[in-house]
Amino acid sequence: MADTVQTWSPGLAGTRSGSRARGRLRLLLRRRSSIAFLMCLPLILIIASLVVYPALYSIYLSMLNRAQTRFIGLGNFRFLLSRDVFLMVVEQSAIFAISAVLFKALIGLITAHLINNLPAKGQRKWRGMLLVPWVIPLALSSLGWWWLFDPTHSAFNWIVTGLGFNEVPWLSAPGWARFSVILVNVWFGAPFFLIMYLAALKSVPEQLYEAAAIDGANAWQKFRHITLPMMRNIIAITVLFSLIVTFANFDIVQIMTGGGPRNTTHVFATYAFMLGIRSGDLPLGAATSLFMFPILAVAAVFILRGVRKRGREIG
Repeated sequence: MADTVQTWSPGLAGTRSGSRARGRLRLLLRRRSSIAFLMCLPLILIIASLVVYPALYSIYLSMLNRAQTRFIGLGNFRFLLSRDVFLMVVEQSAIFAISAVLFKALIGLITAHLINNLPAKGQRKWRGMLLVPWVIPLALSSLGWWWLFDPTHSAFNWIVTGLGFNEVPWLSAPGWARFSVILVNVWFGAPFFLIMYLAALKSVPEQLYEAAAIDGANAWQKFRHITLPMMRNIIAITVLFSLIVTFANFDIVQIMTGGGPRNTTHVFATYAFMLGIRSGDLPLGAATSLFMFPILAVAAVFILRGVRKRGREIG
């Protein structure tokens, strides 16, 4: 038997490797995940250019001196932590965000249950009316609320004095000013909680309530043992999203109080604007805005960890 001798050809090897590469490329393009990534790639690039780059540049900017001519490391952060005004801003931002989110969550949960128990036609009407505060541009609605609270032409004070009480310094006293901006934030953000919680209520199987009714459960027991466990993940994610937006809120405080009186209503966004834009110290303003990141990151880790844990228990 004669041995068959195979000769190696560089051209043949290149053709085979090229065909294998094209085959792998075709197989890759057939996968849904690959197609989805390619379709999302333009959006990813836009987000990277509009979000990631400014964030990285803010970190770089926060480590420069006021003239942006010398690298000072963490000097701006140490300077802010040594100022009593900044520590007051941290406290006010926490009070503003936590209290506003708690009231929005509570109001949204109550109104969602009330609307869910209405007939279908009534639900559409009430949903449309209650979403109006969230649909109106925040700057315009804040101007309307500022007119209602304005010390000179306050519609609220006109009602208060008409009832025989003294005028209320809505925007000139620290306590009342904080109350006013929190009230406006709750008025604007509660419809978002309403629509999210209402969608979660619609997803709860009706058979669970029927089985609980057969077992003799009352309304509170149904809410505690059926509704609340089924809504926990939606509640957690909604609270996290609202906490991020509320912490970074700018329009309401800037339009209604401008951070006053005596810096008692400043939050991170308005204080960073005052330092960076009005005072001309961009590095210090950038450092102020970056203080929001670790606070929100810690909150996100705890909330998302709970969501993941409950997801595993359900799965």
